[in-house]
Amino acid sequence: MVIINPWSKRLVPVIGILTARKKDGSIAGNGTLFIELQKKLISLNGVSFIFTPDGVHEDSIDGFIFIPEKNGWERINSPFPDLVYNRIPFRRSEEELKSSTFFSFLKEKNIPFFNPGFIDKSELYHLFKNHPFLHTFLPETIQANHKHKLSAFLSQYQSIYLKPSQSARGNGIFKLELDTQKKVYIKGLQENDEFVTFDYFWKEWESKLREKNYLAQEEIKSSLYDGKRFDFRILAHSENDHYQVTGIGIRQSQVQDITTHIPSGGRLLPYKQLQTEEHDIFIEAVVEHIGKALTEKFGFFGEFSIDIGLSQSGQYYIYEVNSKPMSFDETDIEERKIEHLCQLFLQLTGNKTN
Repeated sequence: MVIINPWSKRLVPVIGILTARKKDGSIAGNGTLFIELQKKLISLNGVSFIFTPDGVHEDSIDGFIFIPEKNGWERINSPFPDLVYNRIPFRRSEEELKSSTFFSFLKEKNIPFFNPGFIDKSELYHLFKNHPFLHTFLPETIQANHKHKLSAFLSQYQSIYLKPSQSARGNGIFKLELDTQKKVYIKGLQENDEFVTFDYFWKEWESKLREKNYLAQEEIKSSLYDGKRFDFRILAHSENDHYQVTGIGIRQSQVQDITTHIPSGGRLLPYKQLQTEEHDIFIEAVVEHIGKALTEKFGFFGEFSIDIGLSQSGQYYIYEVNSKPMSFDETDIEERKIEHLCQLFLQLTGNKTN
């Protein structure tokens, strides 16, 4: 059943959540997030629907709305929303969208677009490298597409990480190590290999490093807790032209030390176990600087997450910034996320509920 224009009088703020389709044609994305946003928005006298780029027409959008009373989704045809929240989960889908007429539609209708898109690690590094505050907290990083530069970089640090410029959740990350005999060892989540010399490594890996636009990053000797490395995982949102910390979690490596991500075997720890006043002050400051830097460079960022490490010498390091944060396993952080997102939606749409 198709509901035509379910909010014809437009007395409430309408949020359009933009996602994409999987290869089989089904709707992709974080269904739980979409449902919780709809429930919260309804309680605040708002409403949301999800849609994909193929559902966009010149004057309306075909999409889906979650009906809590029925605990299910229904098809709708809606006017353009008051705000579009970008949750496209695939980089390729987002790139295809950029070449469409969708953004010209939004501009014509003066509709805010919440979060410009995925962040390229190389662009992010250069943005922060030139920032008066953030540059202090970056591991040394180079492009991994030049044989002699990469060889010299590995010789300098002995142990480095290789990261694709366009990836998330620890996908495609490898650790590259050089021993005293000039042997090269490469370690990943699923595979390990060794090479007699760097030349042999480069011969096998050159095409992959270039194709995926890999970066090489010095390994930071991480501070340990119970003998294992850990990272801070921080969620942040915009509020009244500033950026605030929504939640902080700790992710600790267990069976491998390449990444602390839980899907890769990492362990969750409550922030209060390692919390200090110094950590609090630094995290609040870095969130504000990162939020403003991203928005000035790429367009309005309403939310993001940050992975921050702490070295054995007590130096903080920014490892990753994610424009479309994964769900946090901490339920209290997820609840605050929903609350902050919905309040931000209302703020950006002019608080139609008032």
